[in-house]
Amino acid sequence: MKEPIFKITHRDPSSKARAGILKTAHGEVKTPVFMPVGTQATVKTISNDELLGAGAQIILSNSYHLYLRPG
Repeated sequence: MKEPIFKITHRDPSSKARAGILKTAHGEVKTPVFMPVGTQATVKTISNDELLGAGAQIILSNSYHLYLRPG
């Protein structure tokens, strides 16, 4: 049996809050997590050092934007 992609590690009994681990091909991401969005393959108005300082472990991007305007 395959290991789940998202594994819940903790649940709050008084709410629906939960913490877990999201497994990707590039590593594991502990949730909940600050997940900035990179439009056209870059995160605007914040430096790499600031992203790391904020605890960003993953960046969301939309490959459709790159398909429309590559480069």
